[in-house]
Amino acid sequence: MSPQLTFGTVKRIGAILLAIAIVLAAGIVVGQAPAIFGVEEDPEASVTFEDQQGNGTAVTIREVSLSEGGYVVVTDGGDEPLAVSNRLEAGTHEDVTVERADDATRELVGQLTATVHRDTSDQEGYAYGETDGEEDQPYLEAGFPVSDTATVTTSEEDALSDSFAVESIDAPASATTNETIRVNATIRNPTEFQTQQPVEVRIDGAVFERQILELEGGESRTVTFETDTSGAPPGERTIGIYTDADGAVSTIDLEFHTEPSVSVTDASNGSVTVAAATPEEGFVAVEDNGSVVGTSDQLEPGEHENVTIALSDDASIDEDDDLTAALYAGSPADADAASPIEFEGEPVETTFTIADVGDGADDGGGNESDGG
Repeated sequence: MSPQLTFGTVKRIGAILLAIAIVLAAGIVVGQAPAIFGVEEDPEASVTFEDQQGNGTAVTIREVSLSEGGYVVVTDGGDEPLAVSNRLEAGTHEDVTVERADDATRELVGQLTATVHRDTSDQEGYAYGETDGEEDQPYLEAGFPVSDTATVTTSEEDALSDSFAVESIDAPASATTNETIRVNATIRNPTEFQTQQPVEVRIDGAVFERQILELEGGESRTVTFETDTSGAPPGERTIGIYTDADGAVSTIDLEFHTEPSVSVTDASNGSVTVAAATPEEGFVAVEDNGSVVGTSDQLEPGEHENVTIALSDDASIDEDDDLTAALYAGSPADADAASPIEFEGEPVETTFTIADVGDGADDGGGNESDGG
């Protein structure tokens, strides 16, 4: 073999080895692309929530897997969580106990949903509600929250077997928030004995009607509940029929029954009295040049008369100063975090002076900034 041939062969072998090295390196780079270029893979999760018996204060999640840290949030179809787990590290967890808060008024019974949420906020603890859904959002799969539904009954065997059973519910698909609606439910007495038991209608977990029902042993009966929706928040809500250890739920779209408004009916240097119609839980604030100088107590959704707002002693207000009364969603104890309530894209507020209102002039209220 000539030296020229040997050298050419070596060059070809070297070129081949170099090409192989480049391909391998490219494969490594592609495999590590998310880390190298700062692109994160979508977080993944799964949850298994099985039917179970409990004592109303806690439930058990059979298994939950999270690619990142997070929480399991238990609801009954309403906006507010009934219970939130401790923070879970990334990985798979079995038999996770989720306890309701000490001050919770609703028991963990009936048809419940467990949803897996991420932990994305800087603050300690679950922050989805406090941040209006900006942080700690649910894990998603095909665009839907990762969740599972289970029926939880009382752990007391006698109570479970003796409880009336809810076999069906028939509720309207929509209504207003000051309407009396008919909710029909078929209730069965599973025992051999005639007995009386309470049956409740709840909207988003809050009791709106309660009847004492008497049934013969083994009897099933369709019962009609005339339920006043006043005080229920507008929006898509869960409506349910509940007995001691059973329940059935449906959804209802509630529309606020009137235009949101606020009007000033009386005023002095020490306080302001207003009438308000608010579609959300919130309060009325009185402002002077954008600074809050007084807030009302917490208001439930609905119409309210004679709402008194004490003005701050530190505020220097003249009778001819232009003041603003405005509707806010949130808590008056944390007014800085509250959100203005809007109607047709404008804040619901009205301007006034103590002198004008004190002389008996009604500013007309509404949601116009000039008080007209």
